[in-house]
Amino acid sequence: MKTLEFSNGDKMHAIGLGTWKSTGSKVKKAVKDAIHAGYRHIDTAAAYGNEEEIGEALSEIFDEGEIFREDIFITSKLWNDSHAEGQVRPALEESLKKLKLDYLDLFLIHWPVAFRHGVEFPKKPEDYLTPEEAPIIETWKQMEKAKKDGLARHIGVSNFSDIKLKDLIAQATIKPEMNQVELHPLLQQDDLLKYCKSENIHITAYSPLGSGDRSDAMKGKDEPNLLEIKTIKEIARKHNASAGQILISWHAHRGNAAIPKSTSKEHIEENFKAASIELEDSDMKAIAKLDEHYRFITGNFFEEPSKGYEDIYDENSPIVESIKKGIDTVKNVFK
Repeated sequence: MKTLEFSNGDKMHAIGLGTWKSTGSKVKKAVKDAIHAGYRHIDTAAAYGNEEEIGEALSEIFDEGEIFREDIFITSKLWNDSHAEGQVRPALEESLKKLKLDYLDLFLIHWPVAFRHGVEFPKKPEDYLTPEEAPIIETWKQMEKAKKDGLARHIGVSNFSDIKLKDLIAQATIKPEMNQVELHPLLQQDDLLKYCKSENIHITAYSPLGSGDRSDAMKGKDEPNLLEIKTIKEIARKHNASAGQILISWHAHRGNAAIPKSTSKEHIEENFKAASIELEDSDMKAIAKLDEHYRFITGNFFEEPSKGYEDIYDENSPIVESIKKGIDTVKNVFK
């Protein structure tokens, strides 16, 4: 299994179990199945509503006495309603309580957007806090304190553009160690990866298989299916693998982590076996040609210009617009 190594020597498996949209007994079983299959990297978030079930699964695994806390890399994320002063540590402690853990391996700011405390999802402009009311750097300082206090071994961000990262790094004492973003062959984000590599910031890919299990209400019109891309299927046949395994292996070959989600034991095991697939240079070059800058998760569900959130990914520039010209992009996700 390829790993991502942090500056202090900690290592994280390049293939982890994603748990967005997994809840109840299904996510509990999925976590246990994954760990028994060899996974040592589990990703969750306060907003997923599954930390308690994951905590139960971890506790039962540890009680078996063969796998220990230090063997498993656990990531969770700060929700948007806990960015203001004095709110980060209580939110982290609540996640730890639900997960039945003393510390997280990685704690991320979930989105570069702030809500009023207690707002799960904004319904009106008043539900937001402006960037001036809840500056990211002030949220980050609380993240730094959490790391210094041992509540999180590593800290980072999610859904941050290179512009937002540069601004944060210029003011931070501790540099973000991870940026978790949407990545797949139709959204390769080479410039962001290059920048993060230059700053020694690791990348984790979410929705590496396209999050096809989202409800129809969450999907854009005529969304592509990553598993049905001709090039991916051809490479899969060559390696006697599934299309999903090729999509996952591609991330490891780029030096990133990926967190495919599944609650099926068969798919969980299949995804993990992607670690053994060795893609050839010709495979990587063929996949590189698939980039269309196509987002499944557009971010526009959090855009509120009146509160300072007009362009979540900072992509309204001439360069990006030229890339996107002629490409149908997903709109109004989650609306």
